[in-house]
Amino acid sequence: MSPRSLPHVLLSAAVSLDGYLDDTGPDRLLLSGPADFERVDEVRAASDAILIGAGTIRADNPRLLVNSAERRAARVAAGRPAYPLKVTVSGSGDLDPAAHFWHTGGDKVLYTTDRGAERARRAGLAADVVPLGTDAVDWRTVLTHLHDERGVRRLMVEGGGTVHTQLLNQGLADELHLVLAPLFVGDPTAPRLFGPGAGYPPGRLRLLETRRIDDVVLMRYDVRHGSPETPPRDRARYGATPADHHWLRLACDLAALCPPSRTAFSVGAVVVAEDGTELARGYSREGGDPVVHAEEAALAKLDPADPRLPGATVYSSLEPCARRASRPRPCARLILDAGVRRVVTAWREPDTFVPGADGNGLLTAEGATVVVLPEYERRAKAPNAHLLA
Repeated sequence: MSPRSLPHVLLSAAVSLDGYLDDTGPDRLLLSGPADFERVDEVRAASDAILIGAGTIRADNPRLLVNSAERRAARVAAGRPAYPLKVTVSGSGDLDPAAHFWHTGGDKVLYTTDRGAERARRAGLAADVVPLGTDAVDWRTVLTHLHDERGVRRLMVEGGGTVHTQLLNQGLADELHLVLAPLFVGDPTAPRLFGPGAGYPPGRLRLLETRRIDDVVLMRYDVRHGSPETPPRDRARYGATPADHHWLRLACDLAALCPPSRTAFSVGAVVVAEDGTELARGYSREGGDPVVHAEEAALAKLDPADPRLPGATVYSSLEPCARRASRPRPCARLILDAGVRRVVTAWREPDTFVPGADGNGLLTAEGATVVVLPEYERRAKAPNAHLLA
């Protein structure tokens, strides 16, 4: 079994100078011109799937195609379908079966609730209808299904504002392509790109590119890894970043790879450089070593002199150990000796094997920053359920 992953999620939008996606007139407001539409076509052609919300289908009735015959031919020559998979999400399943979305391009998929799936099938929507339960549709479940069942590795999201806001606030976006158009809308009832939310990435995003395209400006941002200019106080204020959630989920998934044991916890760990590069990963009892710990296994794969270690973060599904009988140095000490000064974990070590364990305390006492994300505790505990009964 391999750890589950998510697609690379690219948010794409064009806005007016005052931040609006559209006005309130009967026709769609064209914020870009032919040259930028050509750029968007190129990005679509490089994607495995394109997603829009149900509201965008209702408001704009888009076709969402790769218009260039040459780009479609290049996709086919590379063994891919001529058009990316088209994806939408609707809890209600209340969508017009005559909309262009269903009748142009290649395959389509609708993610919805159980009740929404019944409604969509009765309407005869020309799509693969995927019900995801009785409650509201969960974005992480959607992305996991796209990755695992549809082979989507690169997902382009073209709106609307609610979809963009939710993906950013839930830490699921990787990249933002924002086009700024030289006009004002000025209507407070018009749709805006981003709404209120408490989960936006902290501090300043990292700017990857600016490009003038006729009279608009494209700005590309890395959403997961903030700008080096982000003040340290902002990082401390927010504690965890969207990237932290991504890597800690992976660490929890790695714990499921551990050979079972009744005398030790199953733990996963990932070491990630400051620029977001994965440096190493490991899990308990990896490689047939019955006493190796996850953090130890990961750090052993790195050159101790690697200059990236002082700026790196160790993600561990369980608090790094402060004491152990099997090796002379516990994992908290291995992390400190490697020069790492930031750790993100999901779960404090219980007294099952080592009473009063406090790896986090050892780390913080020597100047390291420890971030605990308890929302992943259940996930980290899952492969250890037999030890906690």
